[in-house]
Amino acid sequence: MRFMSVFLSLLTCTYLVIVFLGLLLAPVLCAQPGQFQGSVPAGSASPTPIALTLRDAIDRGFRTNLGLLVSGSASESARGERLRSLSALLPQVNGAVSETVEQLNLATIGFNFHFPGVSIPTIVGPFHYTDARASASFSVFDYNLRKNYGASKESARAAQLSVQDARDLVVQSVASAYLLVIAGSSRVEALRAQVDTDRAIYDRTADQRSAGTAAGIDVLRAQVQLQQQQQQLLAQENQLAKDKLALGRVIGLPSGQDFTIAEPEPYTPLAAMTPGQALSAALAERPDYQSAKATVRAAEEAVKAARGERYPNFKVTADYGDVGTTLNNSHGTFTFQAAAKFNIFDGGRISGDIIQARASLKQRQDELADLGGQIDYQVRTALLDIQSAADQVAVARSSLDLANQTLAQARDRFSAGVTDNIEVVQAQGSVAIANDNLISALYAHNLAKVELARALGSTEQQIQKFMEVK
Repeated sequence: MRFMSVFLSLLTCTYLVIVFLGLLLAPVLCAQPGQFQGSVPAGSASPTPIALTLRDAIDRGFRTNLGLLVSGSASESARGERLRSLSALLPQVNGAVSETVEQLNLATIGFNFHFPGVSIPTIVGPFHYTDARASASFSVFDYNLRKNYGASKESARAAQLSVQDARDLVVQSVASAYLLVIAGSSRVEALRAQVDTDRAIYDRTADQRSAGTAAGIDVLRAQVQLQQQQQQLLAQENQLAKDKLALGRVIGLPSGQDFTIAEPEPYTPLAAMTPGQALSAALAERPDYQSAKATVRAAEEAVKAARGERYPNFKVTADYGDVGTTLNNSHGTFTFQAAAKFNIFDGGRISGDIIQARASLKQRQDELADLGGQIDYQVRTALLDIQSAADQVAVARSSLDLANQTLAQARDRFSAGVTDNIEVVQAQGSVAIANDNLISALYAHNLAKVELARALGSTEQQIQKFMEVK
């Protein structure tokens, strides 16, 4: 019964650790848009595993991550729309050279007169002429076009800022996946060490059983402990392999490319930062917040453009060219026209455009206000998580040290024959839990730093500062 109690306690602790990790990872996985978990693989796989640093992973993500590539395409599309809007405000000049050969039936246009004694032909031609001409048009004043151009400029600005925000999201996705692989590798190494320890305990117990100084139950107990650790090791190795595949997807590694993590799990305490300081920096630096503000300005320009549909607009068109039977026998001709166009009755179309533009503006303003609150929440929760994780790291390190001391004493007592190996099994379980708690706390601390870097903006530079990335 005592053995079963110990076994159930170990299972319960392991389950709680798994649940804790699940709660840690859930916000990260849910917060990242799906596109930033994919990539466009580049290059071909090398048979030799590559050593991957966090800096290398981030650089690869910048080149291949799908979310960043899609954001760049959207920015180019917005830039093209801005050029189209600008084109409507600039003079349009065209040139044309034409050679015309024509024969007319005057009867088709009503010229069918008959005079006594006079024969008037109704068929004229064939005849030909050459026309070389340049034409131009210019919108002298169109309030609607001017405000549409203002809206397109702000939209293009918002798209450029979205590309910067996409880079921040790439850094966040890559760093989170990289840290997960580091934590998984640490767990695999810890479990392998535990398996080696359990195998040594099992071998010693078996030898003592053969010498008649240990009971058979001690051998069974040591064997069960060894197999439990082996099972956990197999599961963790499988999870690590999947985590490495996920990281490879984020950074666009070619299919089948193996890699190793070239950096240990980092841990440096974060310098003191008040929520007020962090929030002010975030609102000034976050590209998504600046992009949302540009989107609001674009919506304001769109409202003015919709109102401008009621205003008159003025346009000038002109053309000049040479026309004649040949270019040597031609004469210059020209046309100049100035026109004013104004609305008299539109059946409510302009009012509908204004209502829609105002509704869109209200939506953008609400989204901006919500994003400001979201940034405040992200900054404050990241700071809380960092402080909590730092405290957990300190406690976990102390617990691991005490657990190792307990294990050493239990092994000495068992070797001396003072007690059976129940104490050793219990101490091994305590070491395993303490070791896993330390790995989880280090991972949580680093992940909270990534979240804070994302919350502050300029994620790449912040991670370099927080985690000392070279």
